[in-house]
Amino acid sequence: MIVHPNAKINIGLNVTEKRSDGYHNIETVFYPIGLSDVLEVSPSETCIDYSFSSDGFTIEGDPENNLVVKAYRLLQSEYELPAIDISLIKQVPFGAGLGGGSSDAAFMLKVLNDLFNLNLPVKKLEQFAVELGADCPFFIRNKPVFASGTGNVFSPVKLSLKDYFLILVKPDIHVSTPQAYSLITPQKPETSLKELITTPMSEWRNLIVNDFEKPVFSLYPEIGEIKDNLYNLGAIYASMSGSGSSVYGIFESPVKESDVQIFSDYFISGGYLS
Repeated sequence: MIVHPNAKINIGLNVTEKRSDGYHNIETVFYPIGLSDVLEVSPSETCIDYSFSSDGFTIEGDPENNLVVKAYRLLQSEYELPAIDISLIKQVPFGAGLGGGSSDAAFMLKVLNDLFNLNLPVKKLEQFAVELGADCPFFIRNKPVFASGTGNVFSPVKLSLKDYFLILVKPDIHVSTPQAYSLITPQKPETSLKELITTPMSEWRNLIVNDFEKPVFSLYPEIGEIKDNLYNLGAIYASMSGSGSSVYGIFESPVKESDVQIFSDYFISGGYLS
């Protein structure tokens, strides 16, 4: 079975308070985008547990630490699963604030559920996904949501960006999420993002913010320049996704290929939103 675990972007991100457990509560909107990995899972005829192969962006380290394998182990601990062969083509860049690893894990849960007829309902899959990471449950339903808590409490939003054009730019910069959090003073916004997201997109530039941008741009001005350049190209709204380092711009129509050459040194992805 072959599936395409897609990435997401954050539209706005407010760090509202630091919790007693050391984590932070946030407000953000998750929106799925077309950029995706390729995950293939099939019953194995050659191994007694699992085999794992990858292509695309290099996946380093022990496969046991990969969220796809962790998803397999999680279900394996409760259900009798046969040995499987896993192939993962990584096309969503790492450390980009796009949830690529979380998406892979969530799609792995869904694949195993379908492939081996586990008949797990969506809510049960979401419960398993929570154990793999805060972003993972979002990719079970894979629809736009307002996320609060640590990013794991979802409520629906009436938001469609269908037929808008997205340009995503990822520089070769790794942003340390713990460091980014350490530079933020949590504060609840005067107006909830859930309300701001209902305003016309033409107003988002002056209303919807990502709290990580200020500290990250101060550490890595190059990321801030990418955002400025997206606006210079005519983006209606541009923002860093998550804690970075990717930056996206939303446009009314496709941008000329010659115009995006300004980002030729970076990873670039473009396409219509749905």
